[in-house]
Amino acid sequence: MEMPVPKPGVLARKPELVTRLRAVLPHDAVIDAPEEVKAYECDALTAYRCAPLLAVLPASTEEVSAVLKICHDMGVPVVPRGAGTSLAGGSLPTADSVILGVARLREVLEVNYPDRYIRVQTGMTNLSVTGAVESDGFFYAPDPSSQLACAISGNIAMNSGGAHCLKYGVTTNNLLGVTMVMADGEVVEIGGAEMEAAGLDLLGLICGSEGQLGVVTEATLRILPKPEGARPVLMGFDSNEVAGACVADIIRSGLIPVAIEFMDRPIIRATEAFAKAGYPECEALLIVEVEGSEQEIADQLARIIGIAERHNPVEIRESQSADESARIWLGRKSAFGAMGQMGDYICLDGTIPVGELPNVLKRIGELGEEYGHMVGNVFHAGDGNMHPLILFNANEPGQLASAEALGAEILKLCVDVGGCLTGEHGVGVEKRDLMTHQFAPADLEAQMAVKDVFDPKWLLNPAKVFPLHVSDSRRADG
Repeated sequence: MEMPVPKPGVLARKPELVTRLRAVLPHDAVIDAPEEVKAYECDALTAYRCAPLLAVLPASTEEVSAVLKICHDMGVPVVPRGAGTSLAGGSLPTADSVILGVARLREVLEVNYPDRYIRVQTGMTNLSVTGAVESDGFFYAPDPSSQLACAISGNIAMNSGGAHCLKYGVTTNNLLGVTMVMADGEVVEIGGAEMEAAGLDLLGLICGSEGQLGVVTEATLRILPKPEGARPVLMGFDSNEVAGACVADIIRSGLIPVAIEFMDRPIIRATEAFAKAGYPECEALLIVEVEGSEQEIADQLARIIGIAERHNPVEIRESQSADESARIWLGRKSAFGAMGQMGDYICLDGTIPVGELPNVLKRIGELGEEYGHMVGNVFHAGDGNMHPLILFNANEPGQLASAEALGAEILKLCVDVGGCLTGEHGVGVEKRDLMTHQFAPADLEAQMAVKDVFDPKWLLNPAKVFPLHVSDSRRADG
């Protein structure tokens, strides 16, 4: 993975940079020892590593502002980092950059139940936001698989989703406002507690911008009353294509389940060995969950099961208890860890129209055979957000390159059928060189012009999102 050449002038001024940062931060908030900064050399895309120049851990918006002012003044690149769970290399540092971690920004600032919002510092984990309000009967809807660890800052940067976002939407649908620190240290407020802010939709611009435009330190998030009840049904099928067709028919019927999750045979076998959830022996299975009153649940599940029966399912298992519901979800929630026990893998994030699921699943299988890699499919089928897992052996020369080449073909396939390169993981470094497959030169120019306004020196999160060959000139000019 090509990265920018470190700036010699920045490397040479490290002692001055450390001195200036320690003048505005507590001593333990500036990490510069080589053996300590190695902890920040990668995120969850562990195939690529680069130790940063140093790392800082501010604990307030004011401290973040002070850090960015110094780095802007000295021309030092800054890589914002949430919990480091990015699967696209979104927080991969460069050798001349400062990692700005938000792990110490973890306070609940305000809870307003009548207006249904919570304001938090963005170092809070996704799950802890729900934890702050669930005793009062509320929850925060977006639920990435990494929700136990991932930070709200990263969720906003990548516009993260999750299993239950079919009904409730992804982060952008649940984000009301942010406090953001600009590249030069200026603090701005965008949006707020209102249902819809006046003027330009700058909030929509910030959510999903992958740390290119500023560092979000506080967020106002929509919270919702917990549903009266919820129940899943497990459905097994003879092929991926048939399961995909069933998903398309459910969506076509006008039903909106809270979740439709897909798992194929490699994933089923791995999760059974790992979690022993009691899944049936089949080629593909769906977990479909609905919620509401008991009457609503029964009516929705009856209609969904009726649709599934037209596809000759191997098994249909409707949950009859809270314990059975937990077991149905156990395997799905364990899928990524279970596949990790089978070997190294790349987790992709292409999104496609739901109606294309049968054809795309078939073609992914064909591509896996062509490249000689097992591909496991586990994903949010209801909104077409696919997560093919490509297995490879990192210790065998050429295997990583081969897996990446296969991944590129799968992502191009997603774009070619009317989808896009990413649904919730972001572009990061993983997909940046594929951006020209989805966007015309004029489209990329418009996106980079926005970054010019927010970050004229191009110091924020370098080497991400935009292909190096189209962004190098701007970086040099900055």
